[in-house]
Amino acid sequence: MPGGCPVSWSALAAATEPEPMPVTLDEAAERATNAAGWVEENWSTWLNTGLRILLILVVALLLRMAVRRALTKLIERMNRSAQAVEGTTLGGLLVNTERRRQRSEAIGSVLRSVASFLILGTAALMILGAFKIDLAPLLASAGVAGVAIGFGARNLVTDFLSGVFMILEDQYGVGDSIDAGVASGEVVEVGLRVTKLRGVDGEIWYVRNGEIKRIGNLSQGWATAGVDVTVRPTEDLEKVRAVIAEAGDAMAKEEPWNERLWGPVEVLGLNEVLLDSMTVRVSVKTMPGKKLGVERELRWRIKRGLDEAGIRVVGGIPPQTEEPAADPTAGMAAPSVFASTTSPQSTAATPLPKDLTK
Repeated sequence: MPGGCPVSWSALAAATEPEPMPVTLDEAAERATNAAGWVEENWSTWLNTGLRILLILVVALLLRMAVRRALTKLIERMNRSAQAVEGTTLGGLLVNTERRRQRSEAIGSVLRSVASFLILGTAALMILGAFKIDLAPLLASAGVAGVAIGFGARNLVTDFLSGVFMILEDQYGVGDSIDAGVASGEVVEVGLRVTKLRGVDGEIWYVRNGEIKRIGNLSQGWATAGVDVTVRPTEDLEKVRAVIAEAGDAMAKEEPWNERLWGPVEVLGLNEVLLDSMTVRVSVKTMPGKKLGVERELRWRIKRGLDEAGIRVVGGIPPQTEEPAADPTAGMAAPSVFASTTSPQSTAATPLPKDLTK
């Protein structure tokens, strides 16, 4: 370079570029006229599309709000109906407020989510259609993605659907004692994915709804309390029946057993007859969940009545009798004649000395 002054490439490029031609007034006016004409030609389409999108959004939001409010009122009405009968005797037996509340809240949550998804999803598709977007590839891609997600999260989907149907069918609720196969206990919480149980020893079981194949609900309808009374075979059966019936009638007239017994105490008959005993079967229908308490109280009263009537209850392990001490000489062998060296038998058995054989 002359003079040794470096010249940058940007300066060379700027020097070689042609200078922009100045825009004349006529060209600017023509461009403005074209832009105004293009806007004038399309403004009605833009306005129509914008108003259509705005109308779709307003209708979707209003519809979503109305549906959610209707579902909320329905759930509140269900809860109020459960609370109205909570203080009555029948309500205390048949209605569990916490169970009804959780069931209604779970159903309401599912219905609100489904309604919001359907309404907003439909509105989104309608907005895309207003922009003249072809929805066929989008729907096809969404279908493929849904299938892939379904295969990847099939356990989660199975748990969710099982929980929804369990709640809708009211198979069990909070406070029920159930046998779910993999675990058993009292239901603490019912969720859409997991059911929480409290076992007999106080442990908490978290059971996935999809893993529950069968459910035994021990708290619905009524339960049967059964007691076996074992007496001697020589006892008068009519007297035994009368004592048991009297104990059952007295129990049914006292509180709180008059509410827990849902039928008379019945003597079904002989369940077993042996040489040293016979077993009488007693049964009564009870409030669900109160079976064990009724059985204990019924045994107590029957035993007390039998004692007052002079009827002895038998059964169980027979008492152990003490055996006499064994003779210490019983294991000793009898004395032998060979024990004495002077006996004829011992002498005859003694071998002869060698000197006598020569």
